[in-house]
Amino acid sequence: MRVVVTGGAGFIGSHYVRSLCAGAYPSWAGAQVVVLDALTYAGHEENLAPVAGRYELVVGDIADRAVVDDVVRGADVVVHFAAESHVDRSILDAGAFVRTNVLGTQVLLDAALRHDVGRFVHVSTDEVYGSITTGSWPEDHPLAPNSPYSASKAGSDLLVRAYHRTHGLDAVITRCSNNYGPYQTPEKVIPLFATNLLDGRPVPLYGDGRNVRDWLHVDDHCRGIQLVAEGGRAGEVYNIGGGTELTNRELTARILAALGVGWERVEHVADRKGHDLRYSVDIAKISRELGYAPAVDFAQGLAETVAWYRERRDWWEPLKAALAPAR
Repeated sequence: MRVVVTGGAGFIGSHYVRSLCAGAYPSWAGAQVVVLDALTYAGHEENLAPVAGRYELVVGDIADRAVVDDVVRGADVVVHFAAESHVDRSILDAGAFVRTNVLGTQVLLDAALRHDVGRFVHVSTDEVYGSITTGSWPEDHPLAPNSPYSASKAGSDLLVRAYHRTHGLDAVITRCSNNYGPYQTPEKVIPLFATNLLDGRPVPLYGDGRNVRDWLHVDDHCRGIQLVAEGGRAGEVYNIGGGTELTNRELTARILAALGVGWERVEHVADRKGHDLRYSVDIAKISRELGYAPAVDFAQGLAETVAWYRERRDWWEPLKAALAPAR
Protein backbone atom coordinates (compact mmCIF):
# COMPACT_ATOMS: atom_id res chain seq x y z
CA MET A 1 0.00 0.00 0.00
CA ARG A 2 1.26 3.46 -0.94
CA VAL A 3 0.00 6.27 1.32
CA VAL A 4 0.63 9.91 0.36
CA VAL A 5 0.43 12.32 3.29
CA THR A 6 0.31 15.99 2.35
CA GLY A 7 1.53 18.38 5.02
CA GLY A 8 3.15 15.41 6.71
CA ALA A 9 5.95 17.49 8.25
CA GLY A 10 3.54 19.85 10.04
CA PHE A 11 2.12 19.52 13.53
CA ILE A 12 -0.81 17.16 12.97
CA GLY A 13 0.51 15.56 9.79
CA SER A 14 3.83 14.63 11.37
CA HIS A 15 2.06 13.04 14.34
CA TYR A 16 0.03 10.97 11.89
CA VAL A 17 3.17 9.95 9.96
CA ARG A 18 5.08 9.06 13.13
CA SER A 19 2.15 6.97 14.31
CA LEU A 20 1.68 5.24 10.96
CA CYS A 21 5.38 4.48 10.50
CA ALA A 22 5.70 3.26 14.10
CA GLY A 23 2.92 0.70 13.62
CA ALA A 24 0.16 2.41 15.60
CA TYR A 25 -2.34 1.57 12.84
CA PRO A 26 -1.94 -2.20 12.34
CA SER A 27 -4.22 -2.48 9.31
CA TRP A 28 -1.76 -0.34 7.36
CA ALA A 29 1.41 -1.92 8.75
CA GLY A 30 4.20 -1.92 6.21
CA ALA A 31 2.66 0.80 4.07
CA GLN A 32 4.96 2.82 1.84
CA VAL A 33 4.60 6.35 3.21
CA VAL A 34 5.31 9.39 1.04
CA VAL A 35 5.24 12.84 2.64
CA LEU A 36 4.56 15.84 0.41
CA ASP A 37 5.35 19.06 2.26
CA ALA A 38 6.49 22.53 1.21
CA LEU A 39 8.49 22.86 4.47
CA THR A 40 7.20 26.35 5.17
CA TYR A 41 7.53 27.93 8.62
CA ALA A 42 5.00 25.37 9.92
CA GLY A 43 6.57 22.21 8.48
CA HIS A 44 9.92 20.75 9.53
CA GLU A 45 11.59 17.48 8.62
CA GLU A 46 12.91 17.37 12.19
CA ASN A 47 9.33 16.60 13.26
CA LEU A 48 9.75 13.22 11.56
CA ALA A 49 13.15 12.38 13.06
CA PRO A 50 11.75 9.58 15.28
CA VAL A 51 10.79 7.62 12.14
CA ALA A 52 13.69 8.63 9.90
CA GLY A 53 14.26 6.14 7.10
CA ARG A 54 10.69 4.85 7.21
CA TYR A 55 9.15 7.38 4.84
CA GLU A 56 9.98 9.24 1.64
CA LEU A 57 9.95 13.04 1.68
CA VAL A 58 9.07 15.08 -1.39
CA VAL A 59 9.51 18.82 -0.89
CA GLY A 60 6.89 20.58 -2.94
CA ASP A 61 3.77 22.72 -3.12
CA ILE A 62 0.34 21.08 -3.35
CA ALA A 63 -0.64 23.76 -5.88
CA ASP A 64 2.20 22.63 -8.20
CA ARG A 65 0.48 20.30 -10.66
CA ALA A 66 3.65 18.63 -11.92
CA VAL A 67 4.92 17.81 -8.42
CA VAL A 68 1.53 16.58 -7.26
CA ASP A 69 1.10 14.42 -10.35
CA ASP A 70 4.42 12.67 -9.73
CA VAL A 71 3.69 12.08 -6.05
CA VAL A 72 0.10 10.89 -6.40
CA ARG A 73 0.82 8.48 -9.27
CA GLY A 74 0.55 4.97 -7.85
CA ALA A 75 -0.98 6.04 -4.53
CA ASP A 76 -3.68 3.92 -2.92
CA VAL A 77 -4.65 6.58 -0.38
CA VAL A 78 -4.10 10.33 -0.05
CA VAL A 79 -4.41 11.78 3.46
CA HIS A 80 -4.58 15.53 2.97
CA PHE A 81 -3.39 17.64 5.92
CA ALA A 82 -1.56 20.39 4.03
CA ALA A 83 -3.12 23.79 4.69
CA GLU A 84 -2.49 27.34 5.78
CA SER A 85 -4.17 27.33 9.18
CA HIS A 86 -3.49 30.40 11.30
CA VAL A 87 -6.52 32.67 11.56
CA ASP A 88 -4.57 35.85 12.35
CA ARG A 89 -2.37 35.35 9.29
CA SER A 90 -5.46 34.82 7.13
CA ILE A 91 -6.84 38.17 8.26
CA LEU A 92 -3.64 39.85 7.11
CA ASP A 93 -3.21 37.90 3.84
CA ALA A 94 -6.16 35.85 2.65
CA GLY A 95 -4.63 35.15 -0.75
CA ALA A 96 -2.11 32.62 0.53
CA PHE A 97 -4.95 30.72 2.22
CA VAL A 98 -7.12 30.60 -0.89
CA ARG A 99 -4.18 29.45 -3.01
CA THR A 100 -3.09 26.62 -0.72
CA ASN A 101 -6.37 25.52 0.80
CA VAL A 102 -8.65 25.84 -2.22
CA LEU A 103 -6.45 25.65 -5.31
CA GLY A 104 -4.07 23.16 -3.70
CA THR A 105 -6.94 20.85 -2.78
CA GLN A 106 -8.35 21.07 -6.31
CA VAL A 107 -4.95 20.14 -7.78
CA LEU A 108 -4.77 17.12 -5.47
CA LEU A 109 -8.31 16.05 -6.32
CA ASP A 110 -7.59 16.20 -10.05
CA ALA A 111 -4.47 14.09 -9.57
CA ALA A 112 -6.40 11.60 -7.46
CA LEU A 113 -8.91 11.20 -10.30
CA ARG A 114 -6.24 10.83 -12.98
CA HIS A 115 -4.41 8.14 -11.04
CA ASP A 116 -7.40 6.21 -9.66
CA VAL A 117 -6.56 6.80 -5.99
CA GLY A 118 -8.58 4.41 -3.87
CA ARG A 119 -9.44 6.86 -1.09
CA PHE A 120 -8.98 10.59 -0.51
CA VAL A 121 -9.09 11.68 3.16
CA HIS A 122 -9.56 15.43 3.55
CA VAL A 123 -8.69 16.84 6.97
CA SER A 124 -10.73 19.94 7.78
CA THR A 125 -11.80 21.98 10.80
CA ASP A 126 -14.84 22.74 12.94
CA GLU A 127 -14.32 26.42 12.11
CA VAL A 128 -16.17 25.93 8.82
CA TYR A 129 -19.42 25.82 10.82
CA GLY A 130 -18.96 29.33 12.19
CA SER A 131 -19.96 29.93 15.81
CA ILE A 132 -22.58 28.22 17.98
CA THR A 133 -24.11 29.57 21.18
CA THR A 134 -25.55 26.34 22.59
CA GLY A 135 -25.48 22.69 21.63
CA SER A 136 -23.07 21.08 19.16
CA TRP A 137 -22.82 20.92 15.38
CA PRO A 138 -23.79 17.72 13.56
CA GLU A 139 -22.05 17.06 10.26
CA ASP A 140 -25.01 18.25 8.19
CA HIS A 141 -25.08 21.70 9.80
CA PRO A 142 -24.84 24.49 7.19
CA LEU A 143 -21.38 25.95 6.73
CA ALA A 144 -21.03 29.55 7.89
CA PRO A 145 -17.30 30.39 8.13
CA ASN A 146 -16.36 33.75 9.62
CA SER A 147 -12.63 34.13 8.88
CA PRO A 148 -10.69 33.96 5.61
CA TYR A 149 -9.01 30.80 6.95
CA SER A 150 -12.26 29.00 7.71
CA ALA A 151 -13.82 30.22 4.46
CA SER A 152 -10.92 28.73 2.50
CA LYS A 153 -11.30 25.44 4.36
CA ALA A 154 -15.05 25.43 3.71
CA GLY A 155 -14.28 25.96 0.03
CA SER A 156 -11.96 22.97 0.02
CA ASP A 157 -14.58 20.84 1.80
CA LEU A 158 -17.13 21.70 -0.87
CA LEU A 159 -14.68 20.81 -3.63
CA VAL A 160 -14.08 17.40 -2.06
CA ARG A 161 -17.82 16.81 -1.82
CA ALA A 162 -18.26 17.90 -5.45
CA TYR A 163 -15.56 15.55 -6.73
CA HIS A 164 -17.26 12.69 -4.92
CA ARG A 165 -20.71 13.56 -6.29
CA THR A 166 -19.59 14.52 -9.79
CA HIS A 167 -16.77 12.07 -10.46
CA GLY A 168 -17.42 9.28 -7.97
CA LEU A 169 -14.12 9.85 -6.18
CA ASP A 170 -13.97 7.86 -2.94
CA ALA A 171 -13.49 10.79 -0.61
CA VAL A 172 -14.19 11.40 3.08
CA ILE A 173 -13.93 14.58 5.16
CA THR A 174 -13.01 14.97 8.82
CA ARG A 175 -13.65 18.12 10.85
CA CYS A 176 -11.74 18.45 14.10
CA SER A 177 -11.86 20.74 17.11
CA ASN A 178 -8.80 22.61 18.46
CA ASN A 179 -5.71 20.38 18.56
CA TYR A 180 -2.85 20.46 21.04
CA GLY A 181 0.23 18.37 21.72
CA PRO A 182 3.99 18.26 21.02
CA TYR A 183 5.54 19.72 17.87
CA GLN A 184 2.87 22.42 17.49
CA THR A 185 4.22 25.65 16.02
CA PRO A 186 4.51 28.29 18.78
CA GLU A 187 2.11 30.74 17.16
CA LYS A 188 -0.85 28.65 18.39
CA VAL A 189 -2.26 29.40 21.81
CA ILE A 190 -1.02 26.52 24.00
CA PRO A 191 2.58 26.46 22.75
CA LEU A 192 2.64 30.27 22.52
CA PHE A 193 1.55 30.65 26.12
CA ALA A 194 3.80 27.85 27.40
CA THR A 195 6.91 29.13 25.64
CA ASN A 196 6.25 32.75 26.59
CA LEU A 197 5.92 31.77 30.23
CA LEU A 198 9.04 29.61 30.07
CA ASP A 199 10.87 32.68 28.78
CA GLY A 200 9.48 34.92 31.53
CA ARG A 201 7.32 36.84 29.08
CA PRO A 202 3.61 37.78 29.35
CA VAL A 203 0.89 35.91 27.47
CA PRO A 204 -1.68 37.74 25.29
CA LEU A 205 -5.33 36.95 26.13
CA TYR A 206 -7.82 38.13 23.51
CA GLY A 207 -10.67 40.32 24.76
CA ASP A 208 -12.41 39.11 27.88
CA GLY A 209 -11.35 35.48 27.37
CA ARG A 210 -14.93 34.19 27.09
CA ASN A 211 -14.41 32.44 23.75
CA VAL A 212 -14.97 28.69 24.09
CA ARG A 213 -13.06 25.92 22.33
CA ASP A 214 -13.19 22.14 22.51
CA TRP A 215 -9.69 20.71 23.03
CA LEU A 216 -8.54 17.57 21.22
CA HIS A 217 -5.19 15.87 21.74
CA VAL A 218 -3.39 15.35 18.44
CA ASP A 219 -3.11 11.60 19.09
CA ASP A 220 -6.88 11.28 19.46
CA HIS A 221 -7.34 13.34 16.31
CA CYS A 222 -5.00 11.17 14.24
CA ARG A 223 -6.60 8.01 15.58
CA GLY A 224 -9.99 9.36 14.50
CA ILE A 225 -8.64 10.19 11.06
CA GLN A 226 -7.35 6.65 10.69
CA LEU A 227 -10.72 5.20 11.68
CA VAL A 228 -12.34 7.31 8.95
CA ALA A 229 -9.62 6.42 6.43
CA GLU A 230 -10.17 2.72 7.04
CA GLY A 231 -13.90 2.52 7.63
CA GLY A 232 -15.66 5.80 6.85
CA ARG A 233 -18.39 5.81 4.22
CA ALA A 234 -17.44 7.44 0.93
CA GLY A 235 -18.81 10.96 0.56
CA GLU A 236 -19.41 11.39 4.28
CA VAL A 237 -18.21 13.95 6.81
CA TYR A 238 -17.09 12.94 10.31
CA ASN A 239 -16.60 15.31 13.24
CA ILE A 240 -13.71 14.52 15.60
CA GLY A 241 -13.78 16.20 19.02
CA GLY A 242 -11.97 15.96 22.34
CA GLY A 243 -14.84 16.51 24.76
CA THR A 244 -13.14 19.25 26.80
CA GLU A 245 -14.74 22.66 26.32
CA LEU A 246 -12.95 25.56 28.01
CA THR A 247 -13.13 29.30 27.74
CA ASN A 248 -9.84 30.89 26.75
CA ARG A 249 -9.67 32.29 30.27
CA GLU A 250 -10.06 28.82 31.77
CA LEU A 251 -7.41 27.47 29.42
CA THR A 252 -5.08 30.30 30.40
CA ALA A 253 -5.58 29.49 34.09
CA ARG A 254 -4.61 25.87 33.47
CA ILE A 255 -1.46 26.80 31.58
CA LEU A 256 -0.48 29.30 34.29
CA ALA A 257 -0.97 26.61 36.94
CA ALA A 258 1.04 24.07 34.96
CA LEU A 259 3.98 26.48 34.93
CA GLY A 260 3.51 27.74 38.48
CA VAL A 261 2.93 31.40 37.64
CA GLY A 262 0.11 33.85 38.33
CA TRP A 263 -2.27 36.14 36.48
CA GLU A 264 0.19 39.01 36.62
CA ARG A 265 1.77 37.37 33.57
CA VAL A 266 -1.41 37.84 31.49
CA GLU A 267 -1.65 40.76 29.09
CA HIS A 268 -5.16 41.55 27.86
CA VAL A 269 -5.11 42.51 24.17
CA ALA A 270 -7.71 43.71 21.68
CA ASP A 271 -9.98 40.94 20.48
CA ARG A 272 -9.39 39.30 17.11
CA LYS A 273 -11.54 40.57 14.24
CA GLY A 274 -14.62 38.37 13.75
CA HIS A 275 -13.60 36.21 16.70
CA ASP A 276 -16.00 33.24 16.90
CA LEU A 277 -17.47 32.90 20.39
CA ARG A 278 -17.84 29.13 20.65
CA TYR A 279 -17.07 25.94 18.74
CA SER A 280 -18.55 22.57 19.64
CA VAL A 281 -18.81 19.45 17.46
CA ASP A 282 -21.18 16.53 17.90
CA ILE A 283 -19.13 13.30 17.66
CA ALA A 284 -22.08 10.90 17.80
CA LYS A 285 -21.66 9.85 14.16
CA ILE A 286 -18.02 8.78 14.31
CA SER A 287 -18.62 7.18 17.70
CA ARG A 288 -21.61 5.20 16.47
CA GLU A 289 -20.21 4.13 13.11
CA LEU A 290 -16.51 3.71 13.85
CA GLY A 291 -16.20 3.37 17.63
CA TYR A 292 -14.29 6.59 18.20
CA ALA A 293 -13.96 8.12 21.66
CA PRO A 294 -11.28 10.54 22.90
CA ALA A 295 -8.78 8.69 25.07
CA VAL A 296 -6.34 11.37 26.29
CA ASP A 297 -7.48 13.11 29.47
CA PHE A 298 -7.02 16.86 28.98
CA ALA A 299 -5.26 17.44 32.31
CA GLN A 300 -2.75 14.71 31.56
CA GLY A 301 -2.36 15.75 27.93
CA LEU A 302 -1.77 19.39 28.84
CA ALA A 303 0.78 18.47 31.52
CA GLU A 304 2.67 16.25 29.08
CA THR A 305 2.55 18.92 26.38
CA VAL A 306 3.89 21.64 28.69
CA ALA A 307 6.63 19.25 29.85
CA TRP A 308 7.57 18.59 26.20
CA TYR A 309 8.00 22.31 25.52
CA ARG A 310 9.97 22.70 28.73
CA GLU A 311 12.38 19.98 27.57
CA ARG A 312 12.56 20.87 23.86
CA ARG A 313 13.88 24.41 23.72
CA ASP A 314 16.16 23.16 20.97
CA TRP A 315 13.04 22.63 18.82
CA TRP A 316 10.99 25.73 19.53
CA GLU A 317 13.47 28.52 20.23
CA PRO A 318 14.60 28.86 16.58
CA LEU A 319 10.98 28.78 15.42
CA LYS A 320 9.95 31.37 17.98
CA ALA A 321 12.70 33.69 16.81
CA ALA A 322 11.57 33.36 13.21
CA LEU A 323 7.94 34.01 14.20
CA ALA A 324 8.75 37.08 16.29
CA PRO A 325 6.72 39.53 14.13
CA ALA A 326 3.55 37.38 14.43
CA ARG A 327 1.91 36.74 17.78
